[in-house]
Amino acid sequence: MTATSVLVTQRPGRASRPRLPWANPTVYFVALIAVGLMLAPIAYIIVGGFRTNAQITTDPAGLPQPWAIGNYLDVLTGGIFWRQVLNSTIVALATTVGVVALGLMAAYVLARYRFAGRGVLYAFFAAGLMFPLTVAITPLYIVVRSLGLMNSLGGVILPQIAFALPTTIIILVPFLRAIPDEIQEAAFIDGCSRIGFFWRMVLPLSLPGVITTGILAFIGSWNGYLLPLFILNDAATFTLPLGVQSFASQYSVDTAKVLAFTSLSMIPALIFFSLFERRIVGGLTGAVKG
Repeated sequence: MTATSVLVTQRPGRASRPRLPWANPTVYFVALIAVGLMLAPIAYIIVGGFRTNAQITTDPAGLPQPWAIGNYLDVLTGGIFWRQVLNSTIVALATTVGVVALGLMAAYVLARYRFAGRGVLYAFFAAGLMFPLTVAITPLYIVVRSLGLMNSLGGVILPQIAFALPTTIIILVPFLRAIPDEIQEAAFIDGCSRIGFFWRMVLPLSLPGVITTGILAFIGSWNGYLLPLFILNDAATFTLPLGVQSFASQYSVDTAKVLAFTSLSMIPALIFFSLFERRIVGGLTGAVKG
């Protein structure tokens, strides 16, 4: 008679956890293929910037032989790239500040106060998620032109704030609702005003959600292309995504330099997203739990 026994090693003072067997290799294989498909174009653009046009024409999929940094130096030493980086930074920072400030105040009212029409107002903001920018671009263009904001960064910042508010409010409301009422009552007993409670208690307790919405607003604004395309016609006001398209049209015969410009324009967003990836996941998880 034979018996199958499983030996489980356990360290003293620690609860035993079952050892998970090696997952299905097919899952890992499919995941690697998906990651490769996403990273391959990025790697091709970055490496292509170190090649010459002759190398790209002779062997489009080959490695640089030798590696040339002249394309990147030409882009970095030119004034066009840094002016567009500055424009994108101004637009992204202003959009982030506006979205977080207005979204936090609106979410605070919807989450902490009871009044007639609160549910309708919340549904109104939630319905904003169903209307993409492409649907409203024509009337939005007319409004921006009527306000005299064409060819200005303000004409891009204000609509971006408006279109980012629904997502911000949907994420922040669960955070603010999760704050116990006992904390608010204790603060009022100690003489704290409503504004003081907002600054001293609400803002610190909802900081993960605030950071998450700020990061999403910054990345969305930095990568925005359609709105600047309709609003900005002056090259001096171009943001980086619009500048990439303009640069590619201007230097269409210089493929290597276009690849270098494109890869440099991707780096800030990639670095920013990589640094705050855990913040985004943690904030969205908290919003779902709330």
